[in-house]
Amino acid sequence: MSRQQIEEELEQAREMGRWLSDEEREQLAAQKQGERLALERDQRLRMRLMVLTGVFLLIPPLWPVAAGLAVYLLFPQSFRRLMLLAGGSLLVLVALGVGTVGVVLALLWAVLS
Repeated sequence: MSRQQIEEELEQAREMGRWLSDEEREQLAAQKQGERLALERDQRLRMRLMVLTGVFLLIPPLWPVAAGLAVYLLFPQSFRRLMLLAGGSLLVLVALGVGTVGVVLALLWAVLS
């Protein structure tokens, strides 16, 4: 082991309050690698969305889409919550519409029979 690796292990032991076993160290390294990959993936996605937003700004009919992407890029958590709320509202409206159509059809059948 190199001196740097030993110092890193010592620092980890200080942070954790004990020495980590080989399996725990491997698991921690795998977790950090996964977090690093997820961060890189998110950065690539954000870059693609920024380019796409720029392209949509050049095409006037797509300005509302560009505005939506800009809001998502600026406020990702709030935008997700808003979309969940909108999706839930849409499901409720569809259910109400289907129920209303069912009631109207039942009434028509009752009247025409």
